[in-house]
Amino acid sequence: MSERNRELFALIPASLLVTAGFTAVFVQREDLLSNLSLTYGALFLALCLGAHLVLRFTLPHADPYLFPLVALLACFGLVMLYRLDEEFAREQAQWFVVGLIFFAGTIIALREDHRVLERYRYVIATVGILLLLLPRLSAPINGAYLAFTVGPISFQPAELAKIAIVIFLASYLRDTRQVLVIGARRFAGITFPPLKHLGPLLMVWGAAMTMLFVIQDIGSSLMFFGGFLALVYVATNRISFVVIGLGLFALGARLLYALRPTIENRVEAWLNPFDRQLYDATGGSYQLAQSVFSQADGGLFGQGFGQAIIELPGGTRILPAAHTDFIYAVITNELGLLGACAVLLTYLLVIERGFKTAMLATDSFSKLLATGLTSVLALQVFVIVGGVTKLIPLTGVTLPFVSYGGSSIVANFILLALLLLVSDRARREAQVR
Repeated sequence: MSERNRELFALIPASLLVTAGFTAVFVQREDLLSNLSLTYGALFLALCLGAHLVLRFTLPHADPYLFPLVALLACFGLVMLYRLDEEFAREQAQWFVVGLIFFAGTIIALREDHRVLERYRYVIATVGILLLLLPRLSAPINGAYLAFTVGPISFQPAELAKIAIVIFLASYLRDTRQVLVIGARRFAGITFPPLKHLGPLLMVWGAAMTMLFVIQDIGSSLMFFGGFLALVYVATNRISFVVIGLGLFALGARLLYALRPTIENRVEAWLNPFDRQLYDATGGSYQLAQSVFSQADGGLFGQGFGQAIIELPGGTRILPAAHTDFIYAVITNELGLLGACAVLLTYLLVIERGFKTAMLATDSFSKLLATGLTSVLALQVFVIVGGVTKLIPLTGVTLPFVSYGGSSIVANFILLALLLLVSDRARREAQVR
């Protein structure tokens, strides 16, 4: 069976999940079956078939499982959002269509050779840094400048900036990775890279970190830094460079902790989420504590779909931001540990396919690009799930393709398109060999 036929058959379970999920919502709410669930399933399948046709005619050799796995996550997110709030689900469905349009547009524009992005690396890096500045023009959200608002539309520029920075890093490291290794010097048992070649790279990365410090978006800063270290390690194969980077990060984190009350408050809430004073304080540990309670209440098999208590009859929110930051807590409460693990395993499969694409790529830029994009996606999942489960301090990033958020959907579909472009070229060259 060809790659595209496998992809086509793999899309069927996703559409069936949409139908089954909406059927469960209608039964839970009104105790009746509705043909509307079949309509939603058919619409979702039609949209996915449209994207599939674009792939069939433009990237016939691309990985056949990446898009179906992402479709599975997206349909699960739509069902969960509809269960929480119909309006959120309706808006998410609209952004899903917009994301597919950008997905198809990226593939069509770069189908000849995605490596053309290398020519514009400094322009792309500049655009990425300017995107990070935009939220300062809008009002802060919970002490952080996350979104930029234009009329009725609000989006998070950091979602698009992460792709721009990864493209620059992949392009720059392709040219300098050899001199970073050859010109390295050892001191006290640690290999240090030559500053004259690492300088421009650190300048752009440092500018991105500065902007994140200004807008106080902790989650995005972790993604940028983690992607930076992953690319440096893959490009140079020197673990000492990663150790140096982790040391710089520890130093910067300690400095930020002393300078930014927002970061200090989040660390304190992470260390002592059940402290009564922090629990009752404005911007304290209430959300994190409620998230832990909600997940513990789910047990192994969950309370049942649609059974999570999000809001009391009086309007008090038991679990704030359930549709964005804490949607994983809702999933664990309703579907239990087994359902939450199923979602995480789906992400792991996406990440595995992304790294396999990087391994198949023959040219350095494509290999580094696929590595960086996959690493950023993996870190985004780790940051939000780790924050909700109290593994690390809570940050304000979205769960890719599942949480409510238009900019996240669009940016991650562009990321997926770039991975498929790399995959098509790599698999085509492998077949020729």
